[in-house]
Amino acid sequence: MPPKDRIDALAATTLVVMNVLLGFNQAFVKLVNDGLAPVFQSGLRSACAFVPVLAWALLMRKRLSVTDGSLGLGVVNGLLFSGEFCLLFLALDYTTVARVSLFFYSMPVWVALGAHFLVAGERLTVPRLAGLAVAVGGMALALSGSDGADSGASWVGDLLALGGALFWAAITLLTRTTRLARCSPEMNLLYQLAVSALVLMAIAPLFGEMVREVTPAVVAIFSFQVVVIVAIGFVVWFWILTNYPVSNMASFSLLAPVFGVFSGWLIFDDPLTPGFVVALLLVGSGIFLINRTSVPGRAEST
Repeated sequence: MPPKDRIDALAATTLVVMNVLLGFNQAFVKLVNDGLAPVFQSGLRSACAFVPVLAWALLMRKRLSVTDGSLGLGVVNGLLFSGEFCLLFLALDYTTVARVSLFFYSMPVWVALGAHFLVAGERLTVPRLAGLAVAVGGMALALSGSDGADSGASWVGDLLALGGALFWAAITLLTRTTRLARCSPEMNLLYQLAVSALVLMAIAPLFGEMVREVTPAVVAIFSFQVVVIVAIGFVVWFWILTNYPVSNMASFSLLAPVFGVFSGWLIFDDPLTPGFVVALLLVGSGIFLINRTSVPGRAEST
């Protein structure tokens, strides 16, 4: 498939569905945290998802190679992936799904900032700089309140989620600007799953008891994450990432924090204070401003 210079109907529909699933994913992770400790859950999820992704890639004769010069970069991407999900899953032990969604899905802000320096043709204009300032202001406002939760724990969770967003942005930019862009989506994901499974399972004992209280509901939700969100969803994410402009793609991510906050309210009755709602609106408005103007053409990978 030749690279596209804009988001078409197929990509738009796929991105909407993906971001709805990603929005609810934080709630799923928090539910499974009751049965499996966060870091162990994250590593086990990667290990379990590796098998169906590899089987699918082999069945469909996808291009898989570790001798094409991508191995080192693939390992780096896997380490970033490990950091992203270690921080994200831990964050959900400390604070609400709504707050994690706001901070974690600030990813497009950091992608746009990084793309300004790393991707030709995706520089920050005055409106995008204004959007960056608005989004950062919204996050600062959210950090200033704890929505009735324990303030110390909430701060820890907020910062962990923000750290996860920075790792996610780094993965996006590394995939977009290096020879990883020429790897198949399946190969990119296999690198990440293999490395993160090894790293996260190895360090999981350092975070205490790995198994909490496993129930049939926990197993069912965990299985849904492995098959739908990781094995299918992440392959689709990388397919879009390697075939469509980063900035245009990232603009759809505005849906993820909205559905993330909604899922937290629906499932966990997360409080939505006026200050938090204003913060969410500011972050969303900032992401919109950052991605409002499409950049003609598609920057080539370096």
